[in-house]
Amino acid sequence: MTLQPQHSILVVDDDHSMRTLLIEYLCGHGYKADGAASAQEALSVFAARRYDLVLLDLGLPDGDGTDLARRWREQMQTQAQVPIMYITGRKDEADLVMGLELGADDYIVKPFSLREVLARMRAVMRRAGATTAAPLTRGKLPNAYRFAGWTLNLNTRRLSSTDQSTVPLTNSEFNLLVTFLSSPGRIITREKLLESTRAFDDIYDRAIDVQILRLRRKIEIDPKKPALLRTERGAGYIFDTDIEHLWT
Repeated sequence: MTLQPQHSILVVDDDHSMRTLLIEYLCGHGYKADGAASAQEALSVFAARRYDLVLLDLGLPDGDGTDLARRWREQMQTQAQVPIMYITGRKDEADLVMGLELGADDYIVKPFSLREVLARMRAVMRRAGATTAAPLTRGKLPNAYRFAGWTLNLNTRRLSSTDQSTVPLTNSEFNLLVTFLSSPGRIITREKLLESTRAFDDIYDRAIDVQILRLRRKIEIDPKKPALLRTERGAGYIFDTDIEHLWT
């Protein structure tokens, strides 16, 4: 199975052999792929064209990949965010959690199989392009949701407050919020959330906990005492507030 040629990937890795291997493999499966060997080169290449996904090594010669990802996220605050998938030799759980905290859409540890990279990329881009229903949703979604002073526009994927300031969401955070807003007042198990917003193809429960924490920091008045996105111990999570559906 090949993808349509408009899918463009940026591979950022200072290892020439790895970068070349990934680019050749992706091109052989219907992608357009460019490469960058440093953070500075990646910034220049990224600014020159639109990409559908970035494969980003964390250990770059002129900086840490997480700093580069953070800079891109800040630049993309007012537009749909390009998915970022970390590729790294770091195996510690702390690095994994940090990657999620900093907005990674997926995280794969070297050494890896090229088939696994391709499968994860496809999954990430499917989620990034899914501005409609998550697996828990039934029927047609509205164009936007309004709740507790916030408005989430499903067409632009923008979350804005009553003063019209915009809060950037990663693709995982967006999908997670849509899942809750489409099932208000309903307890959703961690397993169901993994199906809807999963950052990995294998089961990693902490991934959902980290994403919930990140989302609370953005929408709750006091993230340590959440009033909107509450934990139901032993059951899952529930979105507990009035939600208005907006149709335009």
